[in-house]
Amino acid sequence: MLMPAAPRVESRQRRALVAVLLCNVLEWYDFAVYGLLAVYLSRAFFPQDHSQVALLATLAVFGVSFVMRPLGGLLLGGMGDGRGRKPALLAAALLMAASTFAIGLIPSFERIGLAAPLLLVAARMLQGFSAGGEFGVANAFLLETAPEGRRGFSTSFLSMTVALGSGLASVSTALLVGLLPAAAMEHWGWRVPFLVGGLLGALALWLRRGIDETPAYERAAPAPAAPEAVLQRVRRPMLTVFALTMHWTVCFYIFLIYLPLFTQKHAGLSAGEANWANALSTLAILIVVPLVGHLSDRVGRRPFLIASCGLVLVLALPALWSITWLGSVLPDAFVPIAAIQFLLGCGIALYSGAAPAVMVELFATRDRSRWSAIAYALAAAVFGGFAPFIAVWLTTTLDWPLAPAGYVMLASAISLITAWRMPETAHRPLG
Repeated sequence: MLMPAAPRVESRQRRALVAVLLCNVLEWYDFAVYGLLAVYLSRAFFPQDHSQVALLATLAVFGVSFVMRPLGGLLLGGMGDGRGRKPALLAAALLMAASTFAIGLIPSFERIGLAAPLLLVAARMLQGFSAGGEFGVANAFLLETAPEGRRGFSTSFLSMTVALGSGLASVSTALLVGLLPAAAMEHWGWRVPFLVGGLLGALALWLRRGIDETPAYERAAPAPAAPEAVLQRVRRPMLTVFALTMHWTVCFYIFLIYLPLFTQKHAGLSAGEANWANALSTLAILIVVPLVGHLSDRVGRRPFLIASCGLVLVLALPALWSITWLGSVLPDAFVPIAAIQFLLGCGIALYSGAAPAVMVELFATRDRSRWSAIAYALAAAVFGGFAPFIAVWLTTTLDWPLAPAGYVMLASAISLITAWRMPETAHRPLG
């Protein structure tokens, strides 16, 4: 009579995993789609007197949404630490689904004037608020439900959602650009990915309703709430997470969001080719991340963090130079440029497989959701969200297409020093 219990438990665990990860897929899908469709969004929501100014304004809105991430980490992450992981995960899914769907429905600048970009900013800020809380809560949930000795492998799936979401965005954008006439794409085609994303968010919300609270959270005693005690507990791990996030977030937004724009402008790839090359780079992340997560449970997190930072420091400038050179000497440079992006994707994957576990292992259970989310969100807001805008600004100001490589290398150097000096967390018991 008791035999069916184990299969039912396993089924609930699988549903919980899918429910947590699907909303993260949507988060990165939406952020990637926005960057990949930036040209169409600039034409829809901003006046076209100066197309470059409109594009910069669109990328600035992309960055402005990150201002809300720390607030989302504070409030949704606080809900995750104070009321439980499940309520916070439900709130994040609801906000992400609603705001993503809204972007697909906002009328254009031609129809409603200044209200169009203002509504776009509002939707993006709501997305940023949701994403800011989602990372810490979802990461804590995966860590606390992982089997013994598999925390790195379990949390690495959070990084796989980055690749899945970005890859899905690249594939869907490439298909739309390839299948729809240019006029249809500009008029209504760009809206389709956002409407689909909203529906995926609704599915994630429904799935999350059936998950259970984590045992580690239910066992943990409330942490002392006096400001001095909180600051003493979380100051050092927060600074570590902030510095570690710099490399991760800058590499992601430069190599997976900005680079398709770069390859179109400086290497002559079509929009479809740029998006397919981007999809191949996310494939590298999908392949390598779980392997790194698994190995990090055995040999530790630090070796992979250090290797990723070192690889990017060596490759960033030669990679961008090679892309521009190949575009100037080859009539069809798609294959070698895609290979370069695949290699850069491997560099990101070395970090992405180990970093999620580190960022929550540094904190005690009742601090884990809020403070890891805030530290991550602050670094993502300051260094990642504005990365595409900074890349365009640096290129324009210095009149040098390779200028963004310097920004990447600076972030990688800071994270490398931090990873070199931080303690190993792989074999620590959860506090």
